[in-house]
Amino acid sequence: MSVQSDTPHFLVLNSGSSTLKYAVFDAISLAVVERGTFELREDNYADSLEEVLHHGGYVSAVGHRVVHGGTAYTQPLLIDDSALASLNKLCDLAPLHQPHNLHAIKVLLELHPKLPQVACFDTAFHASQAEVSTAYALPDSLRNQGLRRYGFHGLSYDYISHQLAAADAEAGGRCIVLHLGSGASGCALNKGKSVSSTMGFTALDGLMMATRCGTLDPGLVLHCITQLGMSASEVTSALYKSSGLLGVSGCSGDMRMLAQHSDEPAVADALALYCRYIVRAVGSLTAELQGLDTLIFTAGVGENTPDIRRRVCEQLSWLGVELDNTANQHNLPVISTSSSPVTVRVIPTNEEWMIAHYMQQALNP
Repeated sequence: MSVQSDTPHFLVLNSGSSTLKYAVFDAISLAVVERGTFELREDNYADSLEEVLHHGGYVSAVGHRVVHGGTAYTQPLLIDDSALASLNKLCDLAPLHQPHNLHAIKVLLELHPKLPQVACFDTAFHASQAEVSTAYALPDSLRNQGLRRYGFHGLSYDYISHQLAAADAEAGGRCIVLHLGSGASGCALNKGKSVSSTMGFTALDGLMMATRCGTLDPGLVLHCITQLGMSASEVTSALYKSSGLLGVSGCSGDMRMLAQHSDEPAVADALALYCRYIVRAVGSLTAELQGLDTLIFTAGVGENTPDIRRRVCEQLSWLGVELDNTANQHNLPVISTSSSPVTVRVIPTNEEWMIAHYMQQALNP
């Protein structure tokens, strides 16, 4: 249904290749008014956007999740033609996400040139990381071309950091957040700031994901090209679209479906490897933090899959993690025992609210 109101609203868009997720917020209170998903029509993209705008009621501004801001954009950005041209230059750094994010902005600029649009970046939250955390051991000739670690899912981590601060819950401590969705990553926070992330130059690195491979030996990519005769596009497709849970299980990248077939050998192997990637990452991030006070699960898998949380926590008992199995099964906010040295939390993420929050700041400096 469409929102009928004279109250100004913020429309937040997350534009993908085939779907457009949207959320409508009261522009003053930031209370959510409506959420939904539109199937994009390739033959008439502009009509799809107009329909979303109609659903938003009186829309005073539009906010966009943009995956990559590079090193230049570490704050929300009020979009104009010049800014859009600059962001288009970053498409090669996130070829599966950035073009779709920017296409929605471009079409709206053409349809409604006076409608304010704000871009919020998934990379921005990680700008607080020290240079040693972002560098690769590459020659200057390559590093100077932007080959460095960026980190992603920053809007999600930023929201979790805000939630901890609002609840005064270990906000100043050493915290690891596991964003486990279709895409997955982990982030080490110290006093609410990003210290390190499992994702690096692209959103392919780090944890095993639904269809993405996560961390692997770069020599494997070279072997695929030089010895197996695969083209760069074939390797790209394999690593982004045919690997991860889908590739190992042989049947699906959807954790909900895999949970129903966990006794099948290939599925069991996929789930075991998925958790192993997470445990390795937590160990590495804990070393960077020099200890761990809080472990947080968020996003679709993290919020709704008790079995994955149980497997991970059991393999982290060496850190002092003690899981309360009853709390875990009921998806309670705290799923560790009262005596656990590491507090384990489940916090639903809300990237759309984070964008609306930043829209307020950008439009009312």
